[in-house]
Amino acid sequence: MRQWTWTVVVPVKRLGTAKSRLRGALLAVPHEELALALAADTVAAVRACPAVAGVLVVTDDPRVAAAAGAAGARVVNDAPDAGLNAAFRHGAEVATAGGGAWVAGLTADLPALRPAELAAALDAAAAGPAGVRRFVADAPGTGTVLLAAPPGVPLAPCFGVGSAAAHLAGGALPLTGDWPTLRRDVDTAADLAAATRLGLGPRTAALASVDRSAARPRRPARPRPAVYGAGMQGTVATYDAATRSGVLLLDDGTELAFPARAFDASGLRLLRLGQRVRIDTDAAGEIVRVTLPTMP
Repeated sequence: MRQWTWTVVVPVKRLGTAKSRLRGALLAVPHEELALALAADTVAAVRACPAVAGVLVVTDDPRVAAAAGAAGARVVNDAPDAGLNAAFRHGAEVATAGGGAWVAGLTADLPALRPAELAAALDAAAAGPAGVRRFVADAPGTGTVLLAAPPGVPLAPCFGVGSAAAHLAGGALPLTGDWPTLRRDVDTAADLAAATRLGLGPRTAALASVDRSAARPRRPARPRPAVYGAGMQGTVATYDAATRSGVLLLDDGTELAFPARAFDASGLRLLRLGQRVRIDTDAAGEIVRVTLPTMP
């Protein structure tokens, strides 16, 4: 049984400005919907993690706040409104206001995150050297997806370009477990494709499915058969005496097959290639009789 549980801080930008490099990754999906889905799937995975006692989402976006609240997360406004690291610090301060809290900062773009991987990383952070922050680098190894601090130690986030090196320089130690879904943050279309191969959370997966359906080439509609009036004439292009069926080349250039029943209704014994014939049709335009032009 765990001797510790964590509060995880997840800042989320306003949807209109979030994940700008991902814009256009799903052409059939509005960008704000994709940004919201990434955050919602991340929060849901954190909420399902057995090592986590609570999730604190820092945001000024009302849609994010509503989705996070519905998922059971605590939501606080981004009071500093001064960027990602300020939002992390603010969330950590709120989380530790009562003292004695294990706090972790997590990025909001982990749509493939598995709760078990997050639990393993947090357990490893708690079992490490006392009083030391730990971090998990992203898949390329240059960024950071998770920064964890034990009670009494400031989170001191340095998220952004080159954050893995910045956290290391600031005294945090790397965690190096095999956690592919935790490391797979999504900033670009290529990242989203990689996360898809790992298995997306339900909201992001639904949007990806909509996009794939919209992008799938549609089969051209089959042309409706022409309806020919009484007395239309043509030439016998093919005729099979064994099946009593064949193909006519009509005067408008159309090739039209006729069935055995149409030949049988004619009273003829044979048709010759190149022979001129007249066709009779029913209301639906189906050939019901093939006759000679001189026949009534």
